[in-house]
Amino acid sequence: MWPLKTLGYVLADFPVFSETFVGNEIRAMEAQGHTVVPMALHRPTGPAQKDDEALAARTHYVSEASDFAALKALPALSGSSLDALQFCRAQKGLPLRSLLGNAMKIARLAHSAGVSHFHAHFSGPAAAHAIVAARLMGVSVSFVCHGHDVYSEAIDLPQKLAAADFVVAVCDEMAEDLRKLCGSAAISMIPCGIDPEQFTPRPQQEDNGRLLFIGRLVEQKGIDDLFTALNDMGPAMPAIDIVGDGPLKEKLAALAIRFQLEDRGLRFLGPKPAEWLAEHGPAYMALVAPFKEASDKSRDSGPLVAKEAMAMALPVITTDFMGMKETITPSCGYKVPPADPQALRQTLEQFMALSPSARKEMGAAGRARVCDLFTQNAQARALSARIESITSHKKAA
Repeated sequence: MWPLKTLGYVLADFPVFSETFVGNEIRAMEAQGHTVVPMALHRPTGPAQKDDEALAARTHYVSEASDFAALKALPALSGSSLDALQFCRAQKGLPLRSLLGNAMKIARLAHSAGVSHFHAHFSGPAAAHAIVAARLMGVSVSFVCHGHDVYSEAIDLPQKLAAADFVVAVCDEMAEDLRKLCGSAAISMIPCGIDPEQFTPRPQQEDNGRLLFIGRLVEQKGIDDLFTALNDMGPAMPAIDIVGDGPLKEKLAALAIRFQLEDRGLRFLGPKPAEWLAEHGPAYMALVAPFKEASDKSRDSGPLVAKEAMAMALPVITTDFMGMKETITPSCGYKVPPADPQALRQTLEQFMALSPSARKEMGAAGRARVCDLFTQNAQARALSARIESITSHKKAA
């Protein structure tokens, strides 16, 4: 069997605490047999997931690489400087000199490591740099879109869609939206997956009687709708833990005080690592994830947290929105219209009225579904097959 391609992963920042999907995907691609060379434009200063520390130790940081070495290596690259420059000039969101200079650094690092395909996460600066580096080297390139990089902070997206050999959408609705932006783009829908061996159900014992929300405290998570729904439940409100941090922390804390939610069993637990969720998550009754579109159009397209909850046999109460449309079925959870606190309240009341055995049956169905459709291994197999299918690379658009 021929060796699989060596992949250059281009990232804006790595590791990022909330972006567990990046490290998970890299490890899964390596398990498929690929050699992966991680490259990040910047070195973050914040905390990292424990599993990402080893990857961070071997990540090449472009901001710390030598300009002179990149320039010196340019003649050895087998691609087209003209194609690279053409793409750079078409970009409105990044300065030409910075984009080309950083891409030259990436190309030098990748060339020395034997990279034969670039893959970037998010359609912003990482994708732009990956495309230019690929043109300099004469290799193929792809990137994956996640949400805000398509709907609220899109930068020169049609040009990137046209220039990439293929682009990954993480849900059906996003795939349709990307095709509308660029009819010639090669779009592959590959949902993000999880490790069902990391997130496992609780032993046969009663749940802790509490609901769980976990995620960044931002508008698109729908936490304000959740708080309104909980408040409207009155004395019947279930206890719930809010896990996460973010820009809306103070606003949500004030809303909780106004509604007296903490007096009725709501707790703010702050941010927690993936290990915490794997250890404590199985004890909860269900995950509540009322995703919606934010005022700036930001949205979560295929949140992993719902799939992690399913793997732990937790029913999922969410919205009929983006990737949740194809992830959650009536057998394993509930979907309500986004930004509808009244519908969310009614569904919470309906769920709380279920018998313990009915909840367990729903949770078991969720685990079976995620193990069948949404694993890291399945995601990596699909991505690997798509990369290996490329026999020639595109010219820059």
